Amino acid sequence: MSDVKVYTVNGAVPGSSSSIPDWLTKTRTSKVKGKRALREHVEGQIELIQGFEFPEASNKIKTTRDGHHAIATGTYKPQMRVWDLDELTLKFERHGDAENVDFIILSDDWTKTIHLQNDRTVELHTQSGFHYRTRIPRFGRSIAYHYPSCDALVSASGNEIYRLNLEQGQFMNPLVLNAPEDEPILGINCIDINPAHQLLAFGIDGHASVHFWDLRSRSVVGVLNLPKGRIARSTGRAKVTLPGVDDQSSSDALAVTAIAARSDGLSYAIGTSTGHTLLYDIRSPRPFAFKDQGYGLPLKRVAWLDGGSRMAGDGMVLSADKKVVKIWDRNTPSSNFVSITPATDLNDIHHIPGSGLLLTANEGINMASYYIPQLGPAPRWASFLENITEEMEGQSVRNVYEDFKFIEKNELRTLGLDHLIGTPALKPYMHGYFVSLKLYDTARVIANPFAYAEHREKLVKERLEKLADTRIRTRKNGAAASVKVNKALAERIARDAEREQRREETKRARKAKKATKEGETDVADDAMSVDEEVVGEEQLTLLNDPRFKDLFENPDFAVNETSREYALLNPSSFAMKNANSSRRKTAVEDEDDESDKMSSDGLGSSGNESSEDGSESEDSSDAGELNKHDPRSRPGQQNARLQQAYSRAREANRQSNKVHFVPLVAQANAPTGKTNDKDAPFGQRLVSRQQSKSSAEPTSTVRLSADGGMEMTFIPSGTGDDDSPAVARKKKEVRKGVEVFGAGMERGVEEPKGEMSESERSGRKQRRKGMRSGSKNVFRQTSS
Repeated sequence: MSDVKVYTVNGAVPGSSSSIPDWLTKTRTSKVKGKRALREHVEGQIELIQGFEFPEASNKIKTTRDGHHAIATGTYKPQMRVWDLDELTLKFERHGDAENVDFIILSDDWTKTIHLQNDRTVELHTQSGFHYRTRIPRFGRSIAYHYPSCDALVSASGNEIYRLNLEQGQFMNPLVLNAPEDEPILGINCIDINPAHQLLAFGIDGHASVHFWDLRSRSVVGVLNLPKGRIARSTGRAKVTLPGVDDQSSSDALAVTAIAARSDGLSYAIGTSTGHTLLYDIRSPRPFAFKDQGYGLPLKRVAWLDGGSRMAGDGMVLSADKKVVKIWDRNTPSSNFVSITPATDLNDIHHIPGSGLLLTANEGINMASYYIPQLGPAPRWASFLENITEEMEGQSVRNVYEDFKFIEKNELRTLGLDHLIGTPALKPYMHGYFVSLKLYDTARVIANPFAYAEHREKLVKERLEKLADTRIRTRKNGAAASVKVNKALAERIARDAEREQRREETKRARKAKKATKEGETDVADDAMSVDEEVVGEEQLTLLNDPRFKDLFENPDFAVNETSREYALLNPSSFAMKNANSSRRKTAVEDEDDESDKMSSDGLGSSGNESSEDGSESEDSSDAGELNKHDPRSRPGQQNARLQQAYSRAREANRQSNKVHFVPLVAQANAPTGKTNDKDAPFGQRLVSRQQSKSSAEPTSTVRLSADGGMEMTFIPSGTGDDDSPAVARKKKEVRKGVEVFGAGMERGVEEPKGEMSESERSGRKQRRKGMRSGSKNVFRQTSS
């Protein structure tokens, strides 16, 4: 049933102890009168029993048969505490010498108890205090009391049950349990005495079995073997053993850890070390119900919850390990009536008969108690629980962090409160401190007196911006209109989105074209309809995503591109921006800027200025556009607009007056004399050059064919005209006694005239000065 409500009336809420510190949920007050008394109040919870706790942990808890007192044992120091349930407070506490393993209550009230200690001793306590102590041969595990014979039965490691007769005051012969040699008994974990017919049941450690004894015959009356194959398959986690500490053979062995007999005298609930609970009828060796806890941990307690049930009905079973408590119906073991997960590991749990209240002993300071109204009514001494729980349903749980502020150490230093570290004013928690909210507000006002004014100004500005948004204004283009900060990021995101959209449109157009070629008209129509739908929808990006609206509107989210964090995250872009802003221009860049300026003013030859006769220049802007690559064109596709622009530019160049077409073939009616005309054809200029040379030493011949062709033969000559500049230069360079041959090779040395300088004799030893480096050379355009 999922609607079952569980109220924590003592202790911490399950799962809250790890997330909320103890000092934040408790208010402690001490009274220094005789001895120190400590009282705790848990905020937002009911503290049913005052002082329901132990200094470190609690081991076992039980209530007396008259229902007026609760007794529990715990540590540290080892002690026993008794609470008066009628007064809902601690009655007394009694310390011991060793930690308690188990105890039983002999009387109807709290006055007579027997305690089994972990140092192999058995202690008897009365109303006046400690009464008697005796020892047993082995370390005890469980204790029970047989009322008809006044025997205290103590189980221990081994196969013997020790009997201490309280009427005679001496030990009787122990009960010896026998087992097969291949499965020896390692110990006896638990003892149960049936309240109907006083049949003894012993849970065996070493193999999964239960031995039944009758003290009247002092012999075993039956052995119940559990189905090993079924209980060995646990769904829980594997048990972790420590090498050298845990015995591997004992840790893997199955064992019975808890037994509970029902008051009808026929049903038994048996819990195992693998986390399984089996329900048996004493008349059948097969279980009629099977339950798995799910953790694979040994069961601490099994119990029958009879009487007082409201919605649960009769025959409810409680099974608990150290992690979870489950209450379920014996007829439907697969579903849980309720499941409780304590905040700390569980050691013991006790159900108050005829009610819906559970008391637990655990590994925490506070002992927990849970009230389940659907399980049963509240006890007589806590009848007000029903009214309080009804009021709690309509109340909201108060947040425990309302009166405290969590701050880090840097903020603490900014507020000037770092000198309070180590004092009760600051509570260390995780990577910071909890400080009172009043102290935090006071320190913040002192550190920044204008904080209120700044906050008020910010609120006024936000309200004005909100009012300005409601005014009628022209509609801007999409999400880009709301960009106030991080405009570079917004532009980059818009470009990426536009590029992606263009790529998708191209892909869909190709798909539709391919489908049209293949004759699939339906597919093409579907593709076109999808295109129309996609065009109507706006692509979701950071710009139009409402979750990231503040990134482009709130100035607090503006990216500081000059900060050190930005430089660490974007080293390349940061270095490029600094380089562009800080470095000086080189001489080449200065001259390029100057030439660009001249071109823009109409002084250069490559601009778009008009000539004197009104015609356009050769270097028009259309000529440059012809070389541009169109990224939208595909391989093999021609751009009609570019072809038309190219045709117009070619026709304009042909009609221009500055363009002269010089034929390569010599014309028949060309003059034969020497000419320097630039418009003369190449053949004519070559013929005139040959005629100017000596006829005795021809260097080339040119013949014209009938069809207009030209044939040229060139024979290099070793000498030329004496009057030519080349011959004069050669004669000038000839030196006396020096023979020149090859390319730059000489034979013989000419005596130097005068004395040689030091640099001519030994070579240059210093760097040239006043020379322009090759990297600073500039190539200028010269106009014709």
